Amino acid sequence: MPFVKEKFSVPKTIKAFLYVMQTFGMTQGQAQRHIAKGRILINGESIYDASTTLEAGEIEMVYFKPLSRGLAPILKTQDFMLFDKPSGIMVHPNRMLAPYSMLDEVRTYGGKDANGTHRIDKETSGLFLASLNAKSESGLKMLFQERVIQKSYLAWVDGKFESPLVVEEPIATLPEHENPNTKHKVHIAPHGKSAKTTFRPLEYNEAFDVSLVECFPHTGRTHQIRIHLFHVKHPIIGDPIYGTQYAISDSYLSETLSLEDRAIHTGAKRLLLHANSLKFSFKGCNYTLYSRMDFRSQIEAITPKEKRHFNRLFS
Repeated sequence: MPFVKEKFSVPKTIKAFLYVMQTFGMTQGQAQRHIAKGRILINGESIYDASTTLEAGEIEMVYFKPLSRGLAPILKTQDFMLFDKPSGIMVHPNRMLAPYSMLDEVRTYGGKDANGTHRIDKETSGLFLASLNAKSESGLKMLFQERVIQKSYLAWVDGKFESPLVVEEPIATLPEHENPNTKHKVHIAPHGKSAKTTFRPLEYNEAFDVSLVECFPHTGRTHQIRIHLFHVKHPIIGDPIYGTQYAISDSYLSETLSLEDRAIHTGAKRLLLHANSLKFSFKGCNYTLYSRMDFRSQIEAITPKEKRHFNRLFS
């Protein structure tokens, strides 16, 4: 478990933030944020003031302790690491009790100052870039924020995707109370934020009635590729939100949908979306990076079309 609570011995009277700085090698700001989250406990009670004086004796601290599963980076430079993330793994723990995330591997292979530089959904597989120090973290995050890094994805989608297509449909967040009949997080709406995705079909498999499509997002909206593919009536195989029945989406989100039922109603036990490439310049070097995973082979994970029970709901 990455977040652990352990006992520590305070040898002499000291300010709380100084003790954290010395124990974990943190900066003062990092130590203050650590304490503000209630991660120092005295007699079982959290303290939140970094200037609190700790007396000599025993305290408890909650901190992130990486637990690797051996998922090593596929590339490591002096500034960053590149991982091929499997589907089903979060890039960062979403709660204290999260058992495992990519941050475990990032800190294991990169040290305490290493961090992820961008977001990739839990179910999406593929390239995940992590920085090795605060300076490279800031620089790489800025490249992502300014949309300087060019990304491409691969997706297995429903039906025959016949020709290249550019989708420029604005995307808006969909508050749950506005439409109680859908579990969509976003939708296509005139008042939404501008969004653009280019799609290029690579192959069609008639036996499964699915297409392998290369996706190039030019903007970075939430669920952009998923909603744009759904909008053009080629939802991603395995998508339990966009294109399936409300009951299936609801069961998925409440974590009661079995993998077998998901495979029947969505076509696969996972979302068949893969982060395939990253292209950018950093510190005078040009990088074009590709995933080493064989995503094409994921067609084997698709439920045969005669066993699928799609009831696609299109926008």
